[in-house]
Formats: sequence, structure tokens, C-alpha cells
Amino acid sequence: MNAESGDSSPHRFGSARKLRTSTKVLPEHARGHNRALVLQTLYHSGAMSRADLSRETGLTRVTISDLVGEFIHDGIVVEKGIRETTGPGKPPILIDIDRDGHRIVGLDLSGPGVFEGALISLDGVVLERREVPRPNGGTAAYEAVRSLAEELVGLSTAPVLGIGVGAPGIVRPDGMVLNSPNLDWVDFPLERLLSAALDLPVLVRNDANAAVLAEYTFGQARPDMLLIKIGRGVGAGLISDSQPLVGSRFAAGEIGHVVVGTDGGPRCACGKDGCLEAWLSASRLRARIAEDPTSEEQVLREAGTRLGVAIAPIVAALDLSEIVLSGPADLLAGTLIDAATRTLTERTLEGVFDDVAIRLTAQDDIVLRGAAVMVLSGQLGVS
Repeated sequence: MNAESGDSSPHRFGSARKLRTSTKVLPEHARGHNRALVLQTLYHSGAMSRADLSRETGLTRVTISDLVGEFIHDGIVVEKGIRETTGPGKPPILIDIDRDGHRIVGLDLSGPGVFEGALISLDGVVLERREVPRPNGGTAAYEAVRSLAEELVGLSTAPVLGIGVGAPGIVRPDGMVLNSPNLDWVDFPLERLLSAALDLPVLVRNDANAAVLAEYTFGQARPDMLLIKIGRGVGAGLISDSQPLVGSRFAAGEIGHVVVGTDGGPRCACGKDGCLEAWLSASRLRARIAEDPTSEEQVLREAGTRLGVAIAPIVAALDLSEIVLSGPADLLAGTLIDAATRTLTERTLEGVFDDVAIRLTAQDDIVLRGAAVMVLSGQLGVS
């Protein structure tokens, strides 16, 4: 088999890992489901023939032919040439998603001092990067976001499939930012405003919920996991049984302001004592270590212990397989993760959760790449 065959494609991401939906596929939705299934298969498996695609998806060849023709007409799928064969018969034509035919704009609004943005390929590769200083909030923050998005769209030499935004705070599924204290936004329709301003599809989600999608799609995450994003604040994204969990209040994963323990603790920005964020945020850890460099081991061990206290009931309640941390490796690796793992084991049922792993993500630009997954999922049904 030559280099163009599906098995050796450079665009394989392993077995297809579609985010599971929580509803049955109704007859009137079957075509949309089939479209997503075909694109999902091509995205993760790489170039293949129409016959291969029929076998992989279980769809009839007539259905595949119809859908592929539609995708080619829309510029989503391209023919890649023929597969070399030694047997009789006409060699099959390979097809694949047109990975160079579109770009995605990803924005990360969670940084302490800047808004980051990137022009991203359909395979999640950052092609261009820009950033702007983060204003104090309100209207100025929105204008900075809009300007950054416009600049990145202008840099693209291919049509932009959409814009994904990871924002701190509580974000409704329609892109309404219900509450983002860091940006001074309350009931702020960021998705609607950006979409109208740029005339492109826009998807806005919480930054940790974006990050967990990147770990699920591009990383080696298991289908039931908690990703904890540790930076200026602390937030988490959840996937259970391959389904993202958002919650009825759209606040699933808001663990930063859960008080861990009954013994007080450092005062949090929210006004309470002993919040997980007050123990664990990167800025707090660095400040405490800077005050007394000899205390670094103790500070990190204590933070890891508090993290273990916080995640133990979540692991037990949801039967999670792993905890993934996203943040500065110099703070999180080693002492902190060891203390968290030990505390988690001590606080959960012996012999049941002993194999739960706590690890660092290997993903760079995790919110930006997660924003790209949001667009892939929303526009193509690919995850």
C-alpha cells in the first residue's frame, strides 16, 4: 500500500472519537447524523475510498456516494488521487477532508494580561499567532476581542470555517457570558455580537470546557475525565462517557471557589477562606514561594493535598478514570501531583479508584486548540 492509503495517512488521530450525544437520532435528523459520521470517520482515519468509507461507517454505497458528492460540491472533501493496487479492476479514488481548504480562528480570553488568538488548521495546528493587551473589561474588552478576531480572519489565505472563543466565567450554550468577573461581563451576548460583526459562525464556551475538548480530540484522554485548568484562576471541564458535562446552570466544573476543608485557609478573591483557587492558582503559588523560597516543597505539597481533597468526591460520584492538569509544569509536576494522588487514594474506596491517574496534559495552546474543536464540532460534526 502506498503513502496515499488510509493506513499511513499523516492525518490519522487513531480511532474515531465522536463526542456522544444524549438524544436518539430521529428519522428527520438521520441525514445530519450521517453527514457527521462520514466527516468524523475521514477526519480521524484519513484518506480512503468510497467503498472503504461505506464499510467503516456501515452506510450504503449509495448514501456514501450521495454525501461525498455533496461534500465535494461544498468544498469540504476533495479527491486525493488513486490507490495503487496489484489486482484486477479499476483502482479506487481516495477522498479526504480538504484539510488545507479552510482555517479556524481560535481565541483564548483567559490569560492574566493578554487575549491570545491564532489561525488554526483543521488538524489543530497553529499557523499564525497574535495577541493584544487585555483591557480592564466591559466594552473595551469586547472591542479588543473583536479587533483580534478581525486581524486573524484577515490573515487567512483560505475561507474561515468559524471562530471559537474560550472565555473565563460562566457561559451559556448560546454563547451568552452570564458572569465573567475578570472581564466585567454580565449577561453579555459575546457570541451574537461577534458573529454579527464578522459575518462568520462564532462559538463561545468557558475556557476550561474548551480545553477539555482539545485534550479529548488531540490528546490521549479517556472518555471519562476531568481537566483542571490552573492559571490565574482554577476551573475544570468534564467529559463523562464521551459526553461533555455543562450542567443545568452551565456551571459544571466551577470548582475554583469550592472551599476545601474546614480549617480555614488563605483568603480568596471571592471573599471566602480556603477556596481551591486560593490554594492552587499559579499566581498564589508563585507568590507564596517567592516570600520564602525554602518553603517551596511544603507549599506545593499542601496545594496538592487540597487538590486531592477537592477531586476525591468528584471522582467517586462520576466514576472518572483520570484527572488531567493544564498549567505551569514547574509548579504542578512532581510534588504537587504526588500529593494529590496520595490524597485521592486515601479519600476514596480502596481497590476501586486506585488506578485513577493524575497527569499533566501534553497539549500546547490547549484553549486555542479546544476552540478549534468547538468549530469543527459545530460546523462539521467532527470532534
